This record gives sequence, structure tokens and C-alpha cells, in this order.
Amino acid sequence: MKLCRFTEGGTTRLGKVGDDRVIDLSALEVPGNSMRVLLDSWAERKTQAEEIFSPSFPLTDVRLEAPIDDPRKFLAIGMNYQKHADEAAAAGIPVPTSQLWFNKQVTCINGPFAPVDLPTVSDKLDYEAELAFVVGKRARHVSEADALGIVAGYLVCNDVSVRDWQARSPTFTLGKSFDTHGPIGPWITTADEIADPHALDMRLYVNGELRQASSTGDMIYSIPQQIAYLSTVMTLEPGDVIATGTPAGVGIASNRFLQVGDVMKVEIDGLGHIENTVVAEA
Repeated sequence: MKLCRFTEGGTTRLGKVGDDRVIDLSALEVPGNSMRVLLDSWAERKTQAEEIFSPSFPLTDVRLEAPIDDPRKFLAIGMNYQKHADEAAAAGIPVPTSQLWFNKQVTCINGPFAPVDLPTVSDKLDYEAELAFVVGKRARHVSEADALGIVAGYLVCNDVSVRDWQARSPTFTLGKSFDTHGPIGPWITTADEIADPHALDMRLYVNGELRQASSTGDMIYSIPQQIAYLSTVMTLEPGDVIATGTPAGVGIASNRFLQVGDVMKVEIDGLGHIENTVVAEA
């Protein structure tokens, strides 16, 4: 199932996507129309959601929003593709010898087709195509063997980065957390529809020019390894968004940073695409 949040007639609701239409899931009566709450109760609501077929709207008549706007955590792993780690090293960024995690503050979350701000304080705006997953079960100390069992679903992510601000802190957090710099979507494809999350082709275009192309099979640390590592430290909760790393081809490697008017498109086979235009920060 493809779970989404959509706005129609001035109201934002939960829905599911199929055959170029959005089916309204308001009948589920999820408090606050919260995707996090829905995922937390998915085992009880899944069958009912499958049996809802109306009302529905053409995709072209609604605005897709970030499929989850209220996660408690938005985490991302750095340099998880070898060629990207190599280009980072060439740019003077130290390459870690273990999993490198940082926060993207949840206020950065943005819609799949919403504009992305070029900050007034920087001209080093960059893109990073990533596969992200959403946690579906509260979990701690998860083994690699059991890890995929806590994944609710997958979505497309652009880990937009402000490189000079990223360099100001060893945690990366400031440069990763500017408002609008976490576009995700276009929906959450539930885990049962993805046979192997490590066999998905991923591409990023800027103004139609291919900048990044890779397979999720090229990750250094797999999703089960990521979950096992993170859950050693913290409790993972339903709705948490976790971005799994970007391949080679980011702008900083070639000193090609984003400008106002640039259009970024990220697509992952089986998950759809997101497309965001760079605008001047108001």
C-alpha cells in the first residue's frame, strides 16, 4: 500500500494511492490525521484501510504533502556509499571508520513537490538523493536478523545540505537542518511491497541533468546493520524517519552548488519520485 498525506479542498487528510487516484482514509478516524499515529496502530487498522475505496480524488487534483510530518526523530547516516566516501575524502572531509549518524531536525521536513530555500546565509546549497525508511514498531536492541521486521515502509528523500554550515560542527546537524531541507515522499510504500530494499536503482537530476545514479545495493552498511547499530543506543519509535545515505555525485565534489531556480528530481524504482525547486529564502 502507498500511504500518503494529501490536501484537497483546504483540508489535509491521510490517504492511499492507487491507479493515479488518492483514496481518502478519513474513515479510519486517526487522531489528528497523524501518519505517526496510523503507523503505531497499523496492525489493527491495515485490514480496514485495505477495504476503503471511497471517496477518492485524481492525483492531479490534490497536493501531496510530506507523508509524515510529525516524527519524533529524523536520522541520517553519512558516507554510506564507498564512491561517495571517496569523493568526500577528496574534498577534505574525514571518512569515518564506523557508522556516522547525525540528526536532521524534524522542522526541516518538507513536501515532495514543495520549494526548497536557498538560505540567505550561504551559497553552498547541495543535494543528496537517498532511500529512507520509516519505523513501524517501538524497538530496542534489535538484531540484524530481525531488523527489517520493524520497518513500516520506504520513501524517497533528498538530504539537502548547507555545506559550510555542515562543516561548522562535527555533528553535521546545523548544516543538515535548515527549514525546508528535508523533502520526503511522495508517499510511504509499505514494506510488504518491497521485496528487497537493497536492490533499488536511484537517480537524482538537476534541471534534467543526471547527477547521481546508483543502486541501494551499494550501501556500505545495510539497513539491518543500521537498525541494529542505532537500536543499541536508543529506542526506535513508530514514525521515525531514517535516511540511509547518498551515492557519489553530490555538488560539493565538483563545486557545483544549487542556485535559485534549479529543479532537483530524485527517483527510486518502485517508490516514485520527488521534485523540488530552489527558491530564495523569504
